[in-house]
Amino acid sequence: MVSVPFPYVERPIRQRRPALVVLAGMGAAQDLLWVLMITAAANRGWPDDVPIDDHAAAGLPIPSIVRTAKVATIAAIDAQPLGALPAPAVAYIAEILRQRFG
Repeated sequence: MVSVPFPYVERPIRQRRPALVVLAGMGAAQDLLWVLMITAAANRGWPDDVPIDDHAAAGLPIPSIVRTAKVATIAAIDAQPLGALPAPAVAYIAEILRQRFG
């Protein structure tokens, strides 16, 4: 997991927030990341949100979820490391993405 300037669809701004890297080394210079948004668990849920069971171990200050519907491409240089998700959560997210992207 990383902290990145995540773009918003509904607002013309970027805000630094946590994200889960799902693919690294993209682009001509291999310097891009595909990331999924991480947001507060208290926010209204979306289909296929995945809860982060131990937010502190993941490097997050509050209970959070991975929002698998919000994907962004970010310059790797802008990413700052945070923590990691447990293997079962990563496998579950990978399965959701496989189903979505085929």
